[in-house]
Amino acid sequence: MNFKKMLQKISLLLLFIIPINTFAYSSKVIPGGENLGIHVNLNYVSIVGFYKVGDNFIGKDAGLEVGDRIIKINHNTVNSIEEMVKEIDNQNQIVLTIIRENETLEKSLNLVRDSDNVIKTGLYVKDKITGIGTLTYIDPETKIYGALGHEILDKNSSLKIEIKNGTIFKSDVVGITPSKEGKVGEKNAKFDTNESYGSIDKTSEEGIFGQYQKEFSKDEAIEVGRLEDVKLEEAILRTVIQGNEKKDYKIKILEIDKTNDTKNILFEIIDEELLKNTGGVVAGMSGSPIIQDGKVIAACTHVVVNSPKKGFAIAIENMLKEGEEGKR
Repeated sequence: MNFKKMLQKISLLLLFIIPINTFAYSSKVIPGGENLGIHVNLNYVSIVGFYKVGDNFIGKDAGLEVGDRIIKINHNTVNSIEEMVKEIDNQNQIVLTIIRENETLEKSLNLVRDSDNVIKTGLYVKDKITGIGTLTYIDPETKIYGALGHEILDKNSSLKIEIKNGTIFKSDVVGITPSKEGKVGEKNAKFDTNESYGSIDKTSEEGIFGQYQKEFSKDEAIEVGRLEDVKLEEAILRTVIQGNEKKDYKIKILEIDKTNDTKNILFEIIDEELLKNTGGVVAGMSGSPIIQDGKVIAACTHVVVNSPKKGFAIAIENMLKEGEEGKR
């Protein structure tokens, strides 16, 4: 075989092993829009406030702060309030190992017993968080879902939380507190924790991800739109504002930012029905899928506080890359 024929044969072989689908994720997904209850178990005990013991705030006096994460008591690991209670039993003073802004510290806390021999710490703590958000997509092949479109923040400290595990479940919208200029509104919801939709296996700046466990039809899948194909035109926002009936509302894409990891699209709600009911983007709308030209292109994530008709969205590409990373 001469050199020219050899090159032709190699070229043919290379042609056949180049993959046809160049997506790093599924090219079709089922768009969401359903309201979700979100429950996460933390892998630490979080300090969310202080109360007086006698005349003193003994927690504050120990140098503790809201947002501190208790990971050890007397050098023994604690992952829950139950484990914390066991460690402080029969103690008069404990040493707390805490994490504060990525720094590990130790603080001594004097405990007080009341007249009923109940130990007082002076601390309000929690080891779990419950809230609401919106389902963005389901991958029909892997059953991986993505929701929320941003990280979960602790309401008390505004810090990003780290989770042990969690679940998504049925949640119905029972009312809306509308957004106003300078003040973000919210969806008010009723939870049904007995009807689980799936697990929460991963959280990141791009959202929450896990295995979707409810039945769905693959026929509902539509194409994934790339950010480079998004137009400065009308699109639809799919979300729930009453019960769990998802509906489509008109928005307009105003700006596109390909350099940002999470705030890729600036949009404005132009749908009169949605504006009448919500005043604009509200808390709980995070994760609502945005569809343009029959393709899922993004998920609503943030409101522009001083102009609540406007909001930001993350490109669906960025959510999918993050969510489906674990399957490869």
